[in-house]
Amino acid sequence: MDRRTLIRLAATSGAAIATGSLTAGRSAQARPGPRSTVASDGSGDFTTIQAAVDAVPAGNTARFTIDIAPGTYRGQVIIPADRPNILLRGRGRRPDQVVITDDRANGTPRPDGGTWGTSGSASVTVDGAGFAARNLTFANSFDEAAHPEITGRQAVAVLTRADRLEFDTVRFLGNQDTLYVNSPAADVPARIYLRRCYVEGDVDFVFGRGTAAFDRCRIHSLDRGSATGNGYVTAPSTSVANPYGLLFSACTFTSDAPPASVHLGRPWHPGQDPNAIGQTVIRDSWLGAHIGAAPWSDFGAWSWREARFAEYHNRGPGALVTPDRPQLTRSEAAGCTVTAFLAGADGWSPDC
Repeated sequence: MDRRTLIRLAATSGAAIATGSLTAGRSAQARPGPRSTVASDGSGDFTTIQAAVDAVPAGNTARFTIDIAPGTYRGQVIIPADRPNILLRGRGRRPDQVVITDDRANGTPRPDGGTWGTSGSASVTVDGAGFAARNLTFANSFDEAAHPEITGRQAVAVLTRADRLEFDTVRFLGNQDTLYVNSPAADVPARIYLRRCYVEGDVDFVFGRGTAAFDRCRIHSLDRGSATGNGYVTAPSTSVANPYGLLFSACTFTSDAPPASVHLGRPWHPGQDPNAIGQTVIRDSWLGAHIGAAPWSDFGAWSWREARFAEYHNRGPGALVTPDRPQLTRSEAAGCTVTAFLAGADGWSPDC
């Protein structure tokens, strides 16, 4: 019996999994449950990540770990809805040693005609609930300078549309629209927990209607070469029916861009939806000088003042308190925590 058959049998038998921490930096430990390995040199069970994902049994109910050897893995990866509970785990010493990347943008031509669009540009798309990733890098390597003919430059590294997702010590690299946190429908919450991650980009590089809690992450704005307009960190489109959108708690906002040249966010109304009342809350975080005194911006005809933008107890040269920077009260801040954002009706508390 070959190893792939053994993997499938282990999964379908409902092998138990541990509920221990995914804390980054500790030495690798055996984690009970089905698993497979990916190595581009042929030394693993698979040479591509998509092949390993496709081999996970449909409807898998236990944590299925896919260990990925150091290297760069090119090509789109799709985690379908019928492949839940997958963990992608980089086996390098650092997250930059395992890179999953693709290089298409919104306006990149499709082989069958038309263009990919923003969602279609994603290097990795996650529709499987309970997905997790640890100690690796997701990137979209679309080269804007090399393709001046492509005007639709949104190039997503990761698109999420599922609930109860965990990212631990993961890097997200791109330019415009790096991390797209979406949900199956406007009124359906989809929760994502990001712990000690690194996200970089320039325009709207954290966006969407999902509920995402960034815990002790670094958010890095790239320098677009402008003295005054180097983009926007967030573009939430949270449904008015959802009390929770984007939360940044104990994060660090950095950039090499000039002072006061980056906005914290603007409200995205997809299809001009008036019920997309976006929420971005930044609390207990350090903000660099690239953030100015009026960091929230309108989006077309939609005023930022009608969105749910707020700060609380931030510090650093970019953490000014002005009339253009709404601040949470102490009682409001008590309800805007990582725990509150993620709990939902089922009381979810991520184990990483």
